[in-house]
Amino acid sequence: MMIVERIQQGEEWNRGLMQLPRANILQTWEWGEVKSAYGWQPYPLVWREVNGQVRAMALVLRRSLKIGKMPTSFSVMYVPRGPVMDWGDSDLRRRVLDDLKRLAQTEGAIFLKIDPDVELGWGLPDDPEARENPIAGDVMEDLHTGGWFLSPEQVQFRNTFILSLEGDEEVWLGRMKQKTRYNIRLAQRKGVTVRRAASEDFPLLYRMYAETSVRDGFVIRPEPYYHHVWGTFLHAGMAEPLIAEVERTPVAGLVMFVFAGRAWYFYGMSRQLHREKMPNYLLQWEAMRLARLRGCQIYDLWGAPDEFREDDPMWGVFRFKQGLGGQVVRWIGAWDLPVRKNWYTLYTRVIPRLLAWMRRHSQARLRREVTV
Repeated sequence: MMIVERIQQGEEWNRGLMQLPRANILQTWEWGEVKSAYGWQPYPLVWREVNGQVRAMALVLRRSLKIGKMPTSFSVMYVPRGPVMDWGDSDLRRRVLDDLKRLAQTEGAIFLKIDPDVELGWGLPDDPEARENPIAGDVMEDLHTGGWFLSPEQVQFRNTFILSLEGDEEVWLGRMKQKTRYNIRLAQRKGVTVRRAASEDFPLLYRMYAETSVRDGFVIRPEPYYHHVWGTFLHAGMAEPLIAEVERTPVAGLVMFVFAGRAWYFYGMSRQLHREKMPNYLLQWEAMRLARLRGCQIYDLWGAPDEFREDDPMWGVFRFKQGLGGQVVRWIGAWDLPVRKNWYTLYTRVIPRLLAWMRRHSQARLRREVTV
């Protein structure tokens, strides 16, 4: 027999999360705190046996929708990189999915989105050495049966690279492409240094991030959002910002998150200055070393193309990450459970257009700021 309840204390929540497989940084109490400052209400749910053993957890985020500034009775719900549990346990996953469905119905949500850490497979799809996850089919069948379907809006990346931090540094180097090893050593010879950053460096990191977004054509949020995210996790001891410099001039940076033996490369930024000295390669090398120092066994490079083709916008990033010696991991992706089906259809037609307009507006604003 299991009971489901809401947790009220962050320390208790994170401690329980660390007992489960695939504990993700986006399911931590701190992520719920960040999102609560931007219109999301956290529902931190835990499933326990009667003896107290934690079997599953889900940080459910609920957002009420507004028309202009007027609140409505409509809301959407999202479980980023969750629920967290042993997805191979069919009875457990069906119980958790049923409970989440009832929650969404009780709250009157338009839909509930989940995005679990369940691998579809490992390796490039057309690689003879690629492996498929034997439980992925069963999980997706249960989702289909329960009324879920693959979401047209994938919030997180469906594919990523995972670096193993097992073995010594020579083992790491041996897994890397020859050119990557060369570029790491080139950066060292050319005087690139890497230092751990502090909250005082956040404005600098954001300026480099804004420059990167304009150059590479992706959209970022306003500066206060990143100060909040980075500061929350840095204060909790779960973030490691790094800055690469040449003769004390900042040229690149990254923000890495760490939790429960895993590290994630969420934010990377660089300037045009001294790019020929390959600072990003040394940054990743030092991030790997720091992650292992923090007790991590794996380093998630957070993102790979949806389609592994050379015309994909992320192909250059893919080649860079591939050179570091990681393994491609393909996830089953985000799945939606429509609760108010007519409204869900309308929502999925209107919101993508609104988001596209917002991205264009944000990109134009950043372009003006960077060129000032």
